[in-house]
Amino acid sequence: MKMLNIRSVGLSLSLEKGLPLGSGLGSSAASAAAAAVAVNELFGRKLEVKDLVLAGLESEAKVSGYHADNIAPAIMGGFVLIRSYDPLELMSLQFPVEKDLIFVLVSPDFEAPTKKMRAALPAEIGMPHHVWNCSQAGAFVASVLQGDLVGLGKALSSDKIVEPKRAPLIPGMEGVKKAALEAGAFGCTISGAGPTAVAVVDSEERGVEIGERMVETFWKEGKLKAVASVKRLDRVGARLVGSVPR
Repeated sequence: MKMLNIRSVGLSLSLEKGLPLGSGLGSSAASAAAAAVAVNELFGRKLEVKDLVLAGLESEAKVSGYHADNIAPAIMGGFVLIRSYDPLELMSLQFPVEKDLIFVLVSPDFEAPTKKMRAALPAEIGMPHHVWNCSQAGAFVASVLQGDLVGLGKALSSDKIVEPKRAPLIPGMEGVKKAALEAGAFGCTISGAGPTAVAVVDSEERGVEIGERMVETFWKEGKLKAVASVKRLDRVGARLVGSVPR
């Protein structure tokens, strides 16, 4: 509202969220994106996309830190590379429109607080792992632009810094990843800070089958009940889907 120079009125927002809290699915960013887009629509849609990301960043800073890795793609859609923060530089990575990218999201009934999961990360990173992960990040970007699901999945599954520290904290996660890959997923890793596991496939039907295997493995190896959902890549991002006249 400051960006819009609206100072004469206040707003009350009611949120109905379809995301579980603390799931590693960017729940707080979803709220920030929805609020930013809704307020902008209310006052004539005057702000540009980058302004909405900046507004969302301020919201994110209050709850999970000043980072755009969730808010930028939530507003812009698709894949977004955050090149820098000062100044804010965002690069939209276009996954080929003729190809499908499906995410299998399996959320177990387990709490993985972001603070705890961040504390598990190493304070220092050795050069070999640093070089390896930078290579995988580059491979991931290239695979997105080329629509190479095999390469994308391989890069997604090859983290040597974060996942090895966090996976043991989520009962059954290592087995779930193995089950997803054996069932035909191109890749699988922890979504955000967890505990949700995310796998990538090229069809919704295949995704349902792999999701079932992942749910079974969470129970078998971690004694955790889990829920699976299959989602297609959203290339548009947050947008107005309807309004009620007053």
